[in-house]
Amino acid sequence: MEGAKVLSNAESKRRILVAPLDWGLGHATRCIPLIVELLNRGVDVTLAADGRPYDLLKREFPSLHIVRLPGYDITYSQSGELVFSMLRQIPRIVGGVITEHRVLQKLIGEFDIHAVISDNRFGLFSRRVPCIYLTHQIAIRMPRSLDWISSFVLMMHKSLIRRYDECWIPDFAGEENLSGGLSHGFPLPTNTRFIGPLSRLTTSTGSTAQYDVVAVLSGPEPQRTIFEDVIIEELKRIRCKSLVVRGVPERHQHMKLSDTLTVISFLEAEPLGKAMQSASLIVARPGYSTIMDLAAIGKPAILVPTPGQTEQEYLAGELKRKGLFCVRQQHKFDLAEAMAEAKRANGFAKSASTANLLTESIEHLIAMTNNERPNARL
Repeated sequence: MEGAKVLSNAESKRRILVAPLDWGLGHATRCIPLIVELLNRGVDVTLAADGRPYDLLKREFPSLHIVRLPGYDITYSQSGELVFSMLRQIPRIVGGVITEHRVLQKLIGEFDIHAVISDNRFGLFSRRVPCIYLTHQIAIRMPRSLDWISSFVLMMHKSLIRRYDECWIPDFAGEENLSGGLSHGFPLPTNTRFIGPLSRLTTSTGSTAQYDVVAVLSGPEPQRTIFEDVIIEELKRIRCKSLVVRGVPERHQHMKLSDTLTVISFLEAEPLGKAMQSASLIVARPGYSTIMDLAAIGKPAILVPTPGQTEQEYLAGELKRKGLFCVRQQHKFDLAEAMAEAKRANGFAKSASTANLLTESIEHLIAMTNNERPNARL
């Protein structure tokens, strides 16, 4: 990377473990620019993931060492009651956290790990090396019926965050931010650092319109497949030139369903960025990683929240309130109607570069690996 700091031999031998959560692909995709920056700084990166994030990172970084780190094995119902489903599975989540915490101690010794970056994995903290917790959602959104426990959930999340050396938020600190009330408007943990939005997409100017619609699918099953079926049927019905990126990195399918509709299992960061840049309109879930991508490329979009996923419903509601995007519900999705409304919402202006914020944070972490450990955490 042009202008990259030349590291000493001691710094260049730093080995950092990057481990995203396995709920959907968003946690893994936003780790991509972070991993690239680590590599540009001369860091030896080891990856740890499971499921589709494992497949995605293996495709994006085939030369890096990657280990299987089992996820929490969360299942989702077709009804879309995501939060209630998770509450019922708390014992399984706790078990997964305990297991990954134990596994981390072995990985630190086995691979000579000097620091850890955990994207929303609750158990990847250690007294032995500096550990970073990456999240955009300090205040976990609860459904209205459970709003009365929101303060307790926030307190517990902050308690967990204090086990880490730092909490990195991929957003801006000021009023012009992307995460809204998820990480703004209340006292944050004292170890918080804003590192700027993280998008794997590179922007280009003067892109020629190639597609009327590019649909980028993501998120947990079975809702990802349900929405895939919905969007494909809608695109067949209106017959506009379109591309559906299924978000299934473990498969290698490229299908021409009609003279106007192409379906592909997965695209790496560079071709995905080009496809989205060449689209007149994007259709996607309003997951936070997708929102950061939309901010990077400055394209209009139709946002369809995953049913019952309160975080996406909140983000979509805020973006609609600001007049930035068209928002539709999955169960009554009408693409033609949504396209007409989307013309009146221009989306984000392209975000200013946040490379300096990320670079400063990475350099700070590298420096932490060369210092004596801080006071031991519980």
